[in-house]
Amino acid sequence: MPEPQLPDLDEVRAAAARIAPFARVTPVMRDETLDELAGASLHFKCEHLQVGGAFKFRGACNAVWSLTQEQARSGVVTHSSGNHGAALALAARTRGIPAHVVVPEGAVRAKLDNIAAAGAILHPCAPTLAAREEACARVARETGATLIHPYADPRVIAGQGTAALELLSQVPDLDVLVAPVGGGGLICGCAIVVRALSPEIALVGAEPSGADDAARSLRAGRRVMDGIPRTICDGLRATIGAINFEGLQKYAVDVVTVDDEPVVAAMRGLWTRLKQTVEPSSALALAAVLSQRERHRGRKIGLILSGGNVDLDPFFAPFFPEVR
Repeated sequence: MPEPQLPDLDEVRAAAARIAPFARVTPVMRDETLDELAGASLHFKCEHLQVGGAFKFRGACNAVWSLTQEQARSGVVTHSSGNHGAALALAARTRGIPAHVVVPEGAVRAKLDNIAAAGAILHPCAPTLAAREEACARVARETGATLIHPYADPRVIAGQGTAALELLSQVPDLDVLVAPVGGGGLICGCAIVVRALSPEIALVGAEPSGADDAARSLRAGRRVMDGIPRTICDGLRATIGAINFEGLQKYAVDVVTVDDEPVVAAMRGLWTRLKQTVEPSSALALAAVLSQRERHRGRKIGLILSGGNVDLDPFFAPFFPEVR
């Protein structure tokens, strides 16, 4: 099987047309207090308000609707600890086909609930990448389902890039675009769009210090896949994909790492100022900007708030134990 190739702007535009009947055009929000805090003009692209509560629906929907009728008949399969699994199940529902999701033990309960509620068939596995991939291969063999990788699939990358396509139409003349980095599907898709349409925009990938394989890989000039991710940003614990790492290099993405403590502070700021319930992986984008105030002072910055699927049980369980 040939190695997957990075999509181009035409493929992102085709994805935008393909998913238009199903995906939301998400708003851009502002807050003067956060602007003052950053010393910059911040424009928050609210992908936590996307179908399924995360940007992941864009890529999943494009992948599902890219399948031939024959391929689609047997459904789709993926591995996911949360947002991509729910997104794929929701996208599969729009086409009336089954979605199988391999889920690792220990995943965030709220995200597993979202996957199940979206109608996926869940397949539990051990919490390792090898176990995930083995389970996916087994399900594909048994069902004939097509594998839709969470981030290393060109169809997924093209779909994620539609978020940047929208943002550039909503907020012209950006100086910087910031997006979180996990497996690299979102930042890669955004980079394709930005470099084609507005190459002068600086591209910043925000990565947790406790899961900094993308930053270490860029420094080494090759993918570095060792280490166990330890971060509150559960949506960003994936290892950077091969095609995604190629995109980081090709499009000169600057990856900035941030510790969990400022991420939590940024999340609190977004909850209290924007009044938006975003998850830590989303807040990382703001934390990255705040960690480099002098660099970004006076600039016009687009930040992609990637998701809002937060486990709220710890907040409500003391008052409503029956909720659990």
